[in-house]
Amino acid sequence: MKTITNKLPGILIAAIIAIPAWLLGKSFPIIGSPILGILFGMILAFWKRPVIFEDGVKYTSKKLLQYSIILLGFDMNLFNVFKVGSQTLVLMSFTLTAAFVTAFITSKLLKVEGNTATLIGVGTTICGGSAIAATAPVIQANDEEVAHSISTIFLFNVIAAFLFPFLGHVLNMSDYSFGMWTGTAVNDTSSVVAAGYTFSNEAGNLAVIVKLTRTLVIVPVTLVLALYTSRKIADGESGGSYNIAKIFPWFVLGFVAASVVNTFVPMPGTGSFLAQAGKFVIVMAMASIGLNTNVVKLIKTGGRPLLLGFICWVVLSLTSLGVQSAILKL
Repeated sequence: MKTITNKLPGILIAAIIAIPAWLLGKSFPIIGSPILGILFGMILAFWKRPVIFEDGVKYTSKKLLQYSIILLGFDMNLFNVFKVGSQTLVLMSFTLTAAFVTAFITSKLLKVEGNTATLIGVGTTICGGSAIAATAPVIQANDEEVAHSISTIFLFNVIAAFLFPFLGHVLNMSDYSFGMWTGTAVNDTSSVVAAGYTFSNEAGNLAVIVKLTRTLVIVPVTLVLALYTSRKIADGESGGSYNIAKIFPWFVLGFVAASVVNTFVPMPGTGSFLAQAGKFVIVMAMASIGLNTNVVKLIKTGGRPLLLGFICWVVLSLTSLGVQSAILKL
């Protein structure tokens, strides 16, 4: 009970910051609630807050963030994965591989720190803020690294929402081809919706299904990163052994279980409510991360992560177009 009492003030301040961010994000979905949450938190970071808030702020940015990923599983219907067919899976295998390889090589050339590079890579290739939220605890990323990656992903989300429909018409793309392109090359759901439905209803419907299918890649990626991180930690310690159980992303198994339940168990309204609750908790976690972010340092070191995100995004977009044209013949 004492532990809960110690955490409660910090959790409450995160919730208070998250409420206006949530409401404004609903009014301006292209920007999105998570980026507003982290922005409001970063503004309040200049306030020297009392020590009483520290435990709860840290708990929200770490543990509650993991629990929110479980709730996101109630937004998944596994039948949609089968609906999009083999063409989508082929396209995703190429785009994800190209983007991950690009992120790895480019981060070395630009000398972007490992965790920041990983977060930008998964955020670009999988599903933006949700992928970053799932990956950050696994690789033990600090709050400034998360802030770097979230702000980078946000910029290209906004650009994509406006640029993709224009390019789709210039390239004379079909509804199907544009939906596939948007679903694989735009990383955040809000921007996928904005770009897809701006082009056409048919393109928007397909783009959202493809995007949600991409979200499932969170599961294998976090498992691989957990194994890599545990080995890396062990190599830095004496003995050379590692304990995967200590860093295993158990919350990802909860995400899978929630997806299965939502797919096979009738939950009219309940699944959607739980998924929305998860998204709100993510905004709370982003607000807490903002509260622990050094804004001055973020601005000074923001150029290289931004360039990394841009290169990954361009490679992802061009790979999607190239595979559709050369292999899938769309």
